[in-house]
Amino acid sequence: MNVTELARQVKIPTARLLEILPELGFDIGRRAIKVDEKVAQQIIGKLNNQMLREKYLGNGQPTKMTAEQQMAEAKNVAKNKTTVVIGETVVVKELAEKMNLPVTRLILELMKNGVMASLNERIDFETAQIIGADFGFEVQKEEGSEKVDLIKEKERRAKIFADEKENLQPRPPVVVVMGHVDHGKTKLLDAIRETDVVATEAGGITQHIGAYQVTVPSLAMSSSEKKNEILRSAAGGIQDDRAQRTITFIDTPGHEAFSAMRSRGAAVADIAILVVAADDGIQPQTIEALSHIRSAELPLVVAINKIDKPEANIDKIKTELAEVGLTPEGWGGQTICVEISAKEKKNIDSLLETLLLVYEIEKDKIQGNPKRPAAGTIIESHIDKGLGPVATCIVQTGTLNTGDTVKIGDILSKVRSLRDWHGKEIKQAPPSTPAQIIGLKAVAQMGDILSEISDKKEIRQLQKLTEKNKYNVLRAAEPVKRAEKKEEEGETVKVKVSIILKADVLGSIEAIREALEKVQTKNVKVEIIKQGLGHITESEVEEAASLGAWLIGFHNAVEPAAEVLAANKGLEIHVFDIIYELIDFVREKVKELTKAEMVIKYLGKARVIKIFRTEKKAQIVGLRILDGKITAGVKANLVRAEKVAGEGKVVRIQCAKENVNEVVTDQECGMLIEGMNEIKDGDTLEFYQEEEKR
Repeated sequence: MNVTELARQVKIPTARLLEILPELGFDIGRRAIKVDEKVAQQIIGKLNNQMLREKYLGNGQPTKMTAEQQMAEAKNVAKNKTTVVIGETVVVKELAEKMNLPVTRLILELMKNGVMASLNERIDFETAQIIGADFGFEVQKEEGSEKVDLIKEKERRAKIFADEKENLQPRPPVVVVMGHVDHGKTKLLDAIRETDVVATEAGGITQHIGAYQVTVPSLAMSSSEKKNEILRSAAGGIQDDRAQRTITFIDTPGHEAFSAMRSRGAAVADIAILVVAADDGIQPQTIEALSHIRSAELPLVVAINKIDKPEANIDKIKTELAEVGLTPEGWGGQTICVEISAKEKKNIDSLLETLLLVYEIEKDKIQGNPKRPAAGTIIESHIDKGLGPVATCIVQTGTLNTGDTVKIGDILSKVRSLRDWHGKEIKQAPPSTPAQIIGLKAVAQMGDILSEISDKKEIRQLQKLTEKNKYNVLRAAEPVKRAEKKEEEGETVKVKVSIILKADVLGSIEAIREALEKVQTKNVKVEIIKQGLGHITESEVEEAASLGAWLIGFHNAVEPAAEVLAANKGLEIHVFDIIYELIDFVREKVKELTKAEMVIKYLGKARVIKIFRTEKKAQIVGLRILDGKITAGVKANLVRAEKVAGEGKVVRIQCAKENVNEVVTDQECGMLIEGMNEIKDGDTLEFYQEEEKR
């Protein structure tokens, strides 16, 4: 039953009904379009109870007339404006401002159209266009809107991170390690920081972005006189007080599902290491990582890893690098290549020296002001069961202190404590420091800007906004979209697979969503209808059971009570620790749901050279195989004048009076063919096999 029809039957506005259903024990979701018929009858039964109705609705429930009056009032406010120009997506609050409408009116109209979005959430262009039309507006897409949005974002960031040149000081470089899956990025970091992150990552691949700091000897201590000479000329001499140097490393996942996370890693870095395996070469994610590095305009060092392997071919790798525009220095190009073995810790010192060389050359661009309020970028975010929302931030300028008030997105929080990458508590995080922030009021989005707010007046204003917004700690990872009417009306022929997803961190959800978008067929649509962080609870089990959804967890656990409830309801919960196993599971399930197509596979043909016996529905004929390989059990077509004149099946094959399993080109044989009796000397038979393809 449609939710709107259910609302009509119980005489409650749709939006209000969706609000009170969780309190009644029916958490069908704020954006639900349909509800199971059995569940609908249970809802009707409960709302027919006068005591329950008064308890949840009181005496002042809104009427249809009130809603109409509100709409009329909203349209009245907007009557002087007819055209609105937006980008691919727009924040609800911004759209309301462009339409000169109270944001509450816009949210009300969104709810009536099945879209439950807060004032700080984004909606897509199509949704905005439909809602705009309801208010009498023509919503148009801004030309080159994606490019404009990118420029605006860069301008916004530049404004936040801007500082007077005389206040800037050198800061440690942030180095991003990128490359194809299994090319040794994390193993390289293990060699640098003498830890074993790979051993703790499921499947041996990095599941999240990690940020680490190491202190390495400066180039002044290197035995490479040539590099020292170049460095002195570039830096005007090396001072003795630079005996050690701190470098911040960002390890980005290499699996294809983490494309967005790799992009985010490049956005906060100063220098990039592109890792290429000497036994594998340039691969799809290598090219993708290179495009992120180039778009971020980062100086680049190529680490040719796994040179210890017998199949390593360094010349081949350098040729492939040259083909993608990375001509090595030794070949007359400008790309610095360092040959290493992360496993055997070979030439790691040379790589670090090279990074310091690049840093010294680029140091005028790698600066920050430790004395100003902190500003940085969120690179990871999750909910800790005991600590609440936690985020990892790279402080790019300023110094972040325990007790500071920070703004992330539109949410104001106070930093309760800070931890370094070892998990040890620290009092402050100067520029280039990766810090885990505890005390946030909401889950931050990866890529969000963190800015410290010291002005008390601005803090009070933001606190009021936060209270008014009642910000949802599990806000959506992508623009909210209006449900398609075709699905509501049952006009599509697609099978819709609904998934409720719970994961450990927001980055995992983003990566899984991105990967599952590719697991679609023309008959089957996969959609994550609800997502969240933390363990799987009874609430998710109830919801999955009522909606017929798959319940999937990633890097988390199932609460005991939820396990018992799932067993009672006959619901299976699937929890994974490795992302590609999760994707493969969904892909296999989708294959099972996809309609099978019969595909004809051509096997070969033969010419009839003799008719041995003709029966009512079978013939034994002598053949010469013209091409292919023919086996018993396959199907045969009699072809005359390029048309099929008969169909049959190969039952038995004989060569030299012995039964055989197959015959190939130029062989002569006898065949018993069932299903036709019109074969003549000189005819041509074509053989094929029917296969099910999903």
